[in-house]
Amino acid sequence: MMAPDLPVIVPEWPAPSRVRALCSTRLGGVSEAPWDSLNLGDHVGDEPGRVRENRQRLADLAGLQPSSMGWLEQVHGVDVVSLPAAGVPRADASYTTDADQACVIMTADCLPVLLCDASGTRVGAAHGGWRSLQAGVLEKLVERMGGERRSLMAWLGPAIGPSHFEVGPEVRAAFVADDPAAEAAFFRSGARSGHFMADIYRLARLRLGSCGIHNVYGGDLCTVSDPSRFYSYRRDGRTGRMASLIWISGNA
Repeated sequence: MMAPDLPVIVPEWPAPSRVRALCSTRLGGVSEAPWDSLNLGDHVGDEPGRVRENRQRLADLAGLQPSSMGWLEQVHGVDVVSLPAAGVPRADASYTTDADQACVIMTADCLPVLLCDASGTRVGAAHGGWRSLQAGVLEKLVERMGGERRSLMAWLGPAIGPSHFEVGPEVRAAFVADDPAAEAAFFRSGARSGHFMADIYRLARLRLGSCGIHNVYGGDLCTVSDPSRFYSYRRDGRTGRMASLIWISGNA
């Protein structure tokens, strides 16, 4: 749900009270077009000073120190890092057991996946582009987080919806080779012969289910079809980045 009077989305899921999470929108920042306005990506051509101000605003909205925001250099891979970490790690997922340390994932069509356990002692976040998703980033993150897998729950943030995510046959083949049930997440494109429309939310749910995680929430916000709220690389090309973050509050 959209938080009242704030330009962020707060997940609707039964996470423990000490677990906090939010997803930014494109609203509430200082960047100018085509990054208007709360662009959080420092690699998309926006003015660095504006990105720093936007990141400060996000930290303020979360009630966190900027130094506790666990930004990553995302590369569509499967590397997972434990936070806090030095510098900006090159990885596509992170986890922590430390209070007031945020796991942060940037997206503009790829799927952000947030995880926590029922006791509120472990949180994690993954960048679920199709490449990292198919290569096993969720499985790697769950493995690194440890503990009882059945106690984990997940929230799927805004991503490209199935009516807009056209992929080639090689993408479908890669997922189906891993799990025949993934075939149900693809249907033939009406625009290009031999291509398919992919449901990345369903693919993520299948992957999480294979890890023993069945309490999965979200997955109903499409970035492409909502230009007033969300950045979309597929729709616009040159654009900004949103952030999804999760942390354990030290004040709960």
